[in-house]
Amino acid sequence: MKRKDSRPALRRFDRIIALAFVGGALLLAGRVFFAENPQHSPWAPLDLRQERGWATPMKLASLQDDAAGCRAVLDRSEIEFSDLPDVGEGECTRDDRLTLGAMPFAPRFPQMTCPVAAGMVMWLDKDVQPLAEGILGTRVSRIDQLGTYSCRRMYGDENAPWSEHATGNAIDIAGFQLEDGRRVNVLRDWGDGEDSGRFLIAVRDAACSNFGTVLSPDYNAAHADHLHLDQGRNPAMGACR
Repeated sequence: MKRKDSRPALRRFDRIIALAFVGGALLLAGRVFFAENPQHSPWAPLDLRQERGWATPMKLASLQDDAAGCRAVLDRSEIEFSDLPDVGEGECTRDDRLTLGAMPFAPRFPQMTCPVAAGMVMWLDKDVQPLAEGILGTRVSRIDQLGTYSCRRMYGDENAPWSEHATGNAIDIAGFQLEDGRRVNVLRDWGDGEDSGRFLIAVRDAACSNFGTVLSPDYNAAHADHLHLDQGRNPAMGACR
């Protein structure tokens, strides 16, 4: 009687053992990598002082429905802020209001939601300042803003969805003042082909990594004088233009 050849089964077993070792090695390497690079890890707590990583946009987006978690991010990142009480009613209820202490806004201390605040901190530190130094040769000393809150529907159309401004979940940026005294203005400098215009387009594009919706003069005439940044989930928005 012929004995059954056991070599194929042994080879299959050897392959399974080899694959298990490779999988274990990859898992260990992944754990080490994420431990050393928490900005890339979906599971590591967000810290706005870290460099932006693969998981950063996802972590910022997750703050939209987590006011307490968002404030924990600001605390962890050592960002100075002041909580404000709830105000308003109906679609214009603002139950998530705070002001940032050290952000160089003009006018000072706009009231915004925590997710907008987190996006602003990341945008200024990781994008606006490096781009200003790289393109304009100096840093930004002031951000000119047109406001965050307006209890209205989009574009003033009574049939349109409610604006993210209705809950202070958006901010409009009109321009920047530089440390050397120059000013960059969206209305005047957008699309001028000069360094100021290149800087504005660069910071608009960079904002898309920090905010759910970014609208500029390229979007429509209503945004000719500002960049609109918000953290909403309005299906009519969600754009970067």
